[in-house]
Amino acid sequence: MSKHWQQKLFTTVVTGAALFSVGVLLFAVYWIAKDGLAVISWEFITDMPRRRMTEGGIWPAIVGTVYVSLLTMLFAVPLGIATAIYLNEYASKGWIVRMIRLAIRNLAGVPSIVYGLFGLGLFVSTLRLGHSILAAALTLALMALPLIVSASEEALKTIPESFREGSLALGATRWQTVRHQILPLALPGMITGSVLALGRIAGETAPIILTGAAYFYPLIPQSIGEQFMALPYHLYILATQHEQVSVVRPLAYGTALVLLVLVLSMSLGAILVRSYVRRQRTW
Repeated sequence: MSKHWQQKLFTTVVTGAALFSVGVLLFAVYWIAKDGLAVISWEFITDMPRRRMTEGGIWPAIVGTVYVSLLTMLFAVPLGIATAIYLNEYASKGWIVRMIRLAIRNLAGVPSIVYGLFGLGLFVSTLRLGHSILAAALTLALMALPLIVSASEEALKTIPESFREGSLALGATRWQTVRHQILPLALPGMITGSVLALGRIAGETAPIILTGAAYFYPLIPQSIGEQFMALPYHLYILATQHEQVSVVRPLAYGTALVLLVLVLSMSLGAILVRSYVRRQRTW
């Protein structure tokens, strides 16, 4: 087979794989939207749940999901980016750094229920934070941290070494080089990693069940020390554990659609920020 046909075959295969992935996503969105749109209304979005979640809306679950997601990113993003900067820009090349990177990559594959049990033991019991937004956010931050560190470090590695050498040759310190030359160029990739981590944590159920999410808590949390409702757990109960599954099944599809729109909205907002930063950066 000639190189021309090999290239054409490879292009066809990867294009087909990409179209298949997009098709699966669109089918999933269509399947959820088909049944979810029937129950979506202003009351469904803004009302409190009533009668063991068979009536009313999902407003507390929306607010709880937003609270815990934002607090998680507040903890995870600065620490993850700082860790990536240290590993790529400051740490000497040796077996210790290789072990740290290996540990980070392994932590990214740990099941979420393990993080939940760890959060239950450390934050809820040992540190006495109780079942709360804070305990859940700290647990999810640990879960998001490996993804943010790995993505941020890969973004830093894409910056040519000549940028660093040129800046240092002109008399800049290492921190000035990182702050003014490296970070502006790597920031779009770092934002992308944070978006992926946010999309994962926003849909997690196991960690928040053990650390703060409540089955039925029709109140808006007034502090980070309170329990909260969350869309993933709310959806899990409606779909599998409710005593009237057939009655609440339409509400489950509506909740799934709201969660999907919320995650996509967060991702879209981050993509817009990334695009803005990319346009503003100077070479």
